[in-house]
Amino acid sequence: MNTLLMKSAAPLLAAALLAACSSGPRPPDWQLEAKGSMDRSVAAYMEGNSRVEMAELERARGQLTRSGRAELLATAELLHCATRVASLVLDEPCTGFEKLRPDATEAQRAYADYLRGQALPPQAIALLPETQRAAAAGNAGALAGINDPLSKLVAAGVLLQTGKASPAVIRQAIDTASAQGWRRPLLAWLGAELRLAEQGGNTAEADRLRRRIELTQNAPAPAKP
Repeated sequence: MNTLLMKSAAPLLAAALLAACSSGPRPPDWQLEAKGSMDRSVAAYMEGNSRVEMAELERARGQLTRSGRAELLATAELLHCATRVASLVLDEPCTGFEKLRPDATEAQRAYADYLRGQALPPQAIALLPETQRAAAAGNAGALAGINDPLSKLVAAGVLLQTGKASPAVIRQAIDTASAQGWRRPLLAWLGAELRLAEQGGNTAEADRLRRRIELTQNAPAPAKP
């Protein structure tokens, strides 16, 4: 049988917009198309291609509204906002989700508050994806137990937002973004490390980071589809 889950390209609220049991029938086309569009939207944003990101997001929104289920669209909106936190775009409101907040699940509302860096009570932390609970509690060692790269960057972004990101957290975020080839978050986290080097008066390290930032900025743009 097909099982519809609150899943996405990363295990933010579970792991993807849908999952089908191997023995069940093929999921409806709108589910497959919505998941594919969200996967492409996330990838494009992280690679620095905002035009493709928004085009794919709109396609996903169009498919999800066909279900008439606010909680499905809310999952996509939260994933969209999570990419911002992962890339340290912390001043951009999660407008798409907030319009759906009254009809969202408790877990979704807790996750939205988590992305904004709000302090959560224990009962709300318990509703978060397991990978994010330690970060929500302010544990700077939370990243060590997270395997999914987007989830790791989200946790790091929340820790930075709440003033609990150690230099080790920043380095882990840099390594994660670099390993994935995600230029947008890589530049953001390199900038965070550069500020630390400048504040600490480490001129040689600051110069090295500036060279790496320049190299990343000058990388060829992704080919247009």
